[in-house]
Amino acid sequence: MKITFIGATHEVTGSCTLVEIGQTVFLVDCGMEQGVNRFENVPLPVEASRVDFVLLTHAHIDHSGHLPLLYKKGFRGTVYATESTDSLCEIMLRDSAHIQESEAEWKNRKSRRAGRQEVEPLYTLEDAEGVLKQFRPCPYEKQIQVSENVSIRFTDIGHLLGSSAIEVWLTEGDVQKKIVFSGDVGNINQPIINDPQPVREADYVVLESTYGNRLHGERPDYIGSLAEILQTTFDRGGTVVIPSFAVGRTQEMLYFIREIKKKGLVHGHDGFPVYVDSPLANEATGIFMQCPAENLDAETRALLEKGVNPLWFDGLKMSLSKEDSQAINLDLAPKVILSASGMCDAGRVRHHLKHNLWHAENTILFVGYQAEGTLGRALVEGAEHVRIFDEEIAVNAEIRVLAGVSGHADKNGLIRWLGNFEPKPAQVFINHGDDESCVAFVRCLCEELGYVAMAPYSGTSYDLARGTFVVRTEGVARQKAPAGRDPRALAAFNELMTAVKKLELLVQGAGGRPNKELKQMARQAEKLYEEWNEARL
Repeated sequence: MKITFIGATHEVTGSCTLVEIGQTVFLVDCGMEQGVNRFENVPLPVEASRVDFVLLTHAHIDHSGHLPLLYKKGFRGTVYATESTDSLCEIMLRDSAHIQESEAEWKNRKSRRAGRQEVEPLYTLEDAEGVLKQFRPCPYEKQIQVSENVSIRFTDIGHLLGSSAIEVWLTEGDVQKKIVFSGDVGNINQPIINDPQPVREADYVVLESTYGNRLHGERPDYIGSLAEILQTTFDRGGTVVIPSFAVGRTQEMLYFIREIKKKGLVHGHDGFPVYVDSPLANEATGIFMQCPAENLDAETRALLEKGVNPLWFDGLKMSLSKEDSQAINLDLAPKVILSASGMCDAGRVRHHLKHNLWHAENTILFVGYQAEGTLGRALVEGAEHVRIFDEEIAVNAEIRVLAGVSGHADKNGLIRWLGNFEPKPAQVFINHGDDESCVAFVRCLCEELGYVAMAPYSGTSYDLARGTFVVRTEGVARQKAPAGRDPRALAAFNELMTAVKKLELLVQGAGGRPNKELKQMARQAEKLYEEWNEARL
């Protein structure tokens, strides 16, 4: 009965945790890393074909984005997720695969011209289609037996449509343990979706810490603040570009803009157009309006019961084709452009930034978390010039942040959700936060609130039955490429570092092996060192 932490350890993205009980092997989340990765992740210590099933907390790509890669490597088990997560993954994983294929093709065009080796996409649409066939949608609040020794239950965690904390009951012989994975804990009082629901009991909790060292502050007047930004920008003849996550944040912005138009809060620009330039966002909006009613909060349900679409208004224009997208910037009238991606690291929004960043009358409005190393983070931190499509662009537009708009709970929200567990869990594992955030949050839980908590690095394993660490690793800083270094040489070096990390984990977990095997391992390691040391000399 062992848990091993793979991804989102001292980092915000790439969530992936391995659980082994008897002959059963499963993952909780299988996410893609985004932005700058500060630490190396250990490779999955089992073959993908050995994974019996995956429990998916929600559809965001940093939690689901490597599922097609897992399928490509041989996974054929079941993916358990809520009904709305299943629906969102249908569009998001296909979209992610399209991005992988498109980026590989773009790189290969450049490689062919330069005579360099071509690359393969991380995965293809075929891989995404394959893993989507493995999904099994599950309702909230129903305990489900997923194997002989594992049962689960999804609870609404209020972060995204369909998002969940997952309760997991493990039975091995006469030992029974319960572990709860928080997924991403939602902020309270968000439009459209419910607040996070409590879970009451657990032996162990794995808790995110994206905002583990920060507070959102008093709830701002989102609608009033957004109306002020629109009014100021339109009055000077500008456009408001909102880089927005296609799923979740775009729908919230539509909800707010509908209220602004309904109440007439922007003056002198009646009927201002709002372009949603993201096919994925347009599909996701349809899913929001067709989801089970219990996934929506009371205010949204009340509007729907009155026959009011809370995400539609006069002047809303859905951009579907490439030609539709290109035409938006030919319209010189004041307008709003909502376009993905939310961190500006891919997608159509980069084209809109290229056209609008250098005009002082425009506003670029950020409405979500900007990970380290992304274009969005650079703009928020005051970059005066940025490179987009290999062209340097001056940042003359006003850069604004709609404070407090976050789908994540802040430090107090995390503590409030954790406080529902009575008695306190025997151990709290903190993940899914950057290094400073998760370390500070652990210190708060231990020193101020009396929890037993720690933030594992990738490769750390814990015996859930005995309540002891099997392997406790330290963080391995990811190597950065020196200027001008051959990327193929860097890839080979990183492959070597991964192999060394595997060997280190093997040695750390070898304490119980017979002396004969330990001596044999030592001789082999010494021989390897001598061979390569002599070659270096």
